[in-house]
Amino acid sequence: MDKYEKILAVLFLLSLPLINPWVRGDGVGYYAFARAILLEHRLDFEPDWQNANASFRLGRIDPEGHIRPAEYTSTGHLDNHFSIGPAILWSPFLLIAEAVVKIDHVFGGHLAENGFSFPYVTAMALGTAFYGFLGLFLSFRLARKHLGERWAFLGTIGIWFASSLPVYMYFNPSWSHAHSAFVVALSFWYWDRTRGGRTWTQWLVLGAISGLMLDVYYVNGLLLTVPLIESLQEYWRGIRERRMEDAGKLFLQNLLFSLTICVVFLPTLISKRIIYGHYLDFGYHEPWSFASPALLHVAFASEHGLFSWTPIVLLSVIGLVLLHRRDRMLSLCCVAAFALYLYAIGCYNDWAGISSFGSRFFVSLTPIFILGLAAFFDFLAGAITGRRANIVATATVSVLILWNAGMIFQWGTHLIPARGPISWRDAAYNQVAVVPEQAARTIGSYFMRRKQLMGHIEGQDVEQLKAAPSEDTK
Repeated sequence: MDKYEKILAVLFLLSLPLINPWVRGDGVGYYAFARAILLEHRLDFEPDWQNANASFRLGRIDPEGHIRPAEYTSTGHLDNHFSIGPAILWSPFLLIAEAVVKIDHVFGGHLAENGFSFPYVTAMALGTAFYGFLGLFLSFRLARKHLGERWAFLGTIGIWFASSLPVYMYFNPSWSHAHSAFVVALSFWYWDRTRGGRTWTQWLVLGAISGLMLDVYYVNGLLLTVPLIESLQEYWRGIRERRMEDAGKLFLQNLLFSLTICVVFLPTLISKRIIYGHYLDFGYHEPWSFASPALLHVAFASEHGLFSWTPIVLLSVIGLVLLHRRDRMLSLCCVAAFALYLYAIGCYNDWAGISSFGSRFFVSLTPIFILGLAAFFDFLAGAITGRRANIVATATVSVLILWNAGMIFQWGTHLIPARGPISWRDAAYNQVAVVPEQAARTIGSYFMRRKQLMGHIEGQDVEQLKAAPSEDTK
């Protein structure tokens, strides 16, 4: 590991106290797959629904504490439309937690072997943070390959702490977004590493990574645009130069790639067949507005707009265009992937993400944003001579990280609404006049409540978990 890689590793270790070992919101559905398969060896989600946080239970559990009949599908399973991919990635960590619980029982301990006790939720949270960091690390290496190492490092730090990623890497670890950032980073890194002469084995590996990418987050399928653009260029070159044998070989390799994706995507298809009765019924039935996407709202709305909430991403997108100076194909693929992703989220009826910090859907594009931010700073270095470029870039990242930290604090303590539009006037005032005063006191109480929660979780039943004080904190 070089100097910058060591700094990233140290920063990750120092950030681990931020992890928040709990399951709530959408995370109930994601974690339910892991808990049910590990402990019950079947897709029984009733304990997860019964012991979820209040907002998740609302509309799903009646006042008497029974799961509403409408929650069950035609196959008799609960309507769990969330993806199984995070459970696959959590499995090594949860197996270690299971071993810890069994060893505890051997020595007379009383840790609950139910998937909700302290070892399980801590393993889940650590796993999420670990995958989030791996995504950042791979993104740094991708950016460093094409741009200056200093700019790749600043780009990584900027997206790590000035985007929506930290919320879903540390504070809401049971959601899928940090896992999605990891698999997309792995896919982009490996695709770029094998460009220009990919072997049969490398196409198979890329297909396996891409299949896992879909298992984790279905919308990631849009990023298959990247190998598609690459292949189309190669087909055109082969036809133009009359190398039909090469084009035929590439077609067979693409076929292998596609079949591998289908095989690795089988856990999702099988789970949906069990839950809904059909392989291609994913449980999402919201309307899509393909003819009138809400692109400006997704980008700039006060209701979780991508650029308005996390302005560092705007610099990244500008940088993706500037990247063409270094690598035209890489720039084209990244810009096309972002544009298609933006269009798709704009078509989605719940484009704001309901309860979301910023536009959480775009956390998947973490590697693209890191590459773009590094390219933006690289362009800045060419426009501003001497040490000034480094000073400007470092100052920009620092200011945006402080701004993002203040917004996360406001969102988590409900100084601004967790759902719906916010007042930017109020948010700006809070950043200056309220956040500095309240932050130290609230952060101290946060760690105190979390310590109490861990104490309650250890060896207790899940009803006590529901009553833990931190359940009222975002």
